[in-house]
Amino acid sequence: MRSIQEMGQEIKNRVGDGVGEWGTIIVVLLLAVASFGLGRLSALEEARPLVSVRMAASAAGARPIAAGGLVVASKSGTAYHFPWCAGASSIKESNKIWFKDEAAARKAGYAPAKNCKGLQ
Repeated sequence: MRSIQEMGQEIKNRVGDGVGEWGTIIVVLLLAVASFGLGRLSALEEARPLVSVRMAASAAGARPIAAGGLVVASKSGTAYHFPWCAGASSIKESNKIWFKDEAAARKAGYAPAKNCKGLQ
């Protein structure tokens, strides 16, 4: 009868021999499966149609120039603004005074708004 140590050594020898042969075969098979999978994945990428995304113009973001004039001021304020400036959007419609140009607003006693870019 063999001892447990002899049986353990025999198992180690057989496993060591098998890993040499079977290990190479397993590595080759894994590489083949991985290559096939990557090939299929690239074929799927090529088969998909190209998609283009267009951004629609936002109706809320685009503010048309008002028909009343080029600059606007408040009846109770001291500054005039371009219609697209933040200060102009905070003026109630009933309090807005429209001027055809900056010179007309200055002549009426208004000064350019400091937070509205482009006004002098």
